[in-house]
Amino acid sequence: MSAAPSDRKTSASLVVGAIGVVYGDLGTSPLYVLRTAFAGEYGLPATPENVYGVLSAVFWSLIMVVTLKYITLIMRADNNGEGGIMALTALVSRGLARHETRRWWLVGLGIFGAAMFYGDGMITPAISVLSAVEGLEVATPGLHHYIVPITLAIIVVLFGIQKHGTARVGMFFGPVMSFYFVTLAALGIGQIVQDPTILGALNPLHAWRFFLTSPLAAFISLGAVVLALTGTEALCADMGHFGRPPIRRAWLMLVLPALLLNYLGQGALILARPEAIKNPFYLLAPSWALIPLVILATCATVIASQAVISGTFSLTRAAIQMGYCPRLRIDHTSERQIGQIYVPFVNWSLFVAVVLLVVAFRKSDNLAAAYGIAVTLAMLIDSILIFAVMRRVWHWPTLVAVAITTPLLVIDLGFLASNSLKIVEGGWFPLAVGALVFTLLTTWKRGRILLMDRLSREALPLDLFIQSIEVSPPTRVEGTAVFMTSTPNLVPHALLHNLKHNKVLHERVVFLTVVIRDVPYVAAEDRIEINQLGVDFHQFIAYYGFKESPDIPRLLEEAGRKGLSFEMMETSFFVSRETLIPTVSPGMALWRERLFASMSKNAVKASEFFGIPTNRVVELGTQIEL
Repeated sequence: MSAAPSDRKTSASLVVGAIGVVYGDLGTSPLYVLRTAFAGEYGLPATPENVYGVLSAVFWSLIMVVTLKYITLIMRADNNGEGGIMALTALVSRGLARHETRRWWLVGLGIFGAAMFYGDGMITPAISVLSAVEGLEVATPGLHHYIVPITLAIIVVLFGIQKHGTARVGMFFGPVMSFYFVTLAALGIGQIVQDPTILGALNPLHAWRFFLTSPLAAFISLGAVVLALTGTEALCADMGHFGRPPIRRAWLMLVLPALLLNYLGQGALILARPEAIKNPFYLLAPSWALIPLVILATCATVIASQAVISGTFSLTRAAIQMGYCPRLRIDHTSERQIGQIYVPFVNWSLFVAVVLLVVAFRKSDNLAAAYGIAVTLAMLIDSILIFAVMRRVWHWPTLVAVAITTPLLVIDLGFLASNSLKIVEGGWFPLAVGALVFTLLTTWKRGRILLMDRLSREALPLDLFIQSIEVSPPTRVEGTAVFMTSTPNLVPHALLHNLKHNKVLHERVVFLTVVIRDVPYVAAEDRIEINQLGVDFHQFIAYYGFKESPDIPRLLEEAGRKGLSFEMMETSFFVSRETLIPTVSPGMALWRERLFASMSKNAVKASEFFGIPTNRVVELGTQIEL
């Protein structure tokens, strides 16, 4: 039975959308891959053996890593339809629930991989926009001194429009990138027809001979080859938006053929005109098409950068919900799409880092050294995590999992070893960013565990407290009091402080706990659990996915539909505001306790984060020694 026209139309729109959002980073790689291989700091001589060897390595890397590893294997490891390293980490966490030590190490590895994504979010806009604008130098050499200023101007606009959301602009991403990939293919074909023998580079024997006859040169060239794989994480990270089939179809039907044709065309051009190694991508085009190609490539790099920036916003929200990051201000830029968010702190932090990278490195070739290490580390971590998923979640036999993972690890380790040569030239940057973000994320997670432990020691059991209220009821006043608490079985400190100082309780008391599950979304019917505790005390437990933002007023509306209505003007929200005092007590190093205290002080208030009207909030402070 054939698909209905509406289904085919929806599928086609998803494929086009995937081309625009998922493949932007991979699509801009031809701007600098072969130029880095043959004209970079470690550039190879443009001999036929080297050109054929590098092209063959690029082709089989795309097949082995992108097609087989990510498109075929890792995209199977979805968490309720969502993919990416956070989904892999959540699956591993569940699969190793009974093996605490291994779980701790692998989850930590996944968090470090997520931390590396922030380094990628800084480098991608810098190298992509720089490499596109450098086409002006090919068209008009006199414009060389304007490349950095123009790049900075584009970056200012790019980050400046983030607060307005990308819903409208995103409508053009798919068509623009589709046209861009068709252009890539056309440019490559135009050169291939002049030297069809370049198609022989698809033979894996060329890569094999390259590594056997020139092992050192081949090893060094891997640092450039891996740049053809940048953006592979986006294949899985955006799976929840488009689904597996559209992403696969987009890759096999358009993106992969276009990339291969363009790489082969560049290789044929380099063999025909060795001087073209200075910028083989732009020199594929006739002179009359240079400026339009610069404009098109710049649009493609902006789209690729936009996808990475949006990805860092989504990753930050997931980290907040999973307890690895303090609350930050999150603005929703679309009423229809929950994924359209804007995180001001992350946006402007990335902006400052990108500007500094452009000013410091000034050329895309220089930034290529910083780029590869982030990509290879992320790929290696993905391989380790997918092995754990195969064994502990899918329950595949050990031999099968080892047989599949071993060649992937060999490839990843080869790329990583080659890129380690570039640490001094710039590879240190993503490592430093990853280490810094990892320290912040793990410090916050560990600090919250310590804080909850300290609060639990001083808190009263909820059932005993309610029994005491039944025996000796205090004065109760009109209205409803909602106490936000992360420990549903204990009495919130805010309630004890209010009772101690004001000597009263509201006539209706609600204990509200927000629980973030390790799934992206929670169904509406499973959102809230209501328990009656007696003497007009109620316990609400609200469940959200790690890609959702809690909305307390809307939650109370849902409670009203379940028989417990709220009048917002008669409801007061009580939240605790802890003042943290670092100590030398066991738990964390003193410097980490001070860091945690500083992060807590600068976190967005719970009332703002949960969308509670500020005129209905009562904050009660307490001091906690860590």
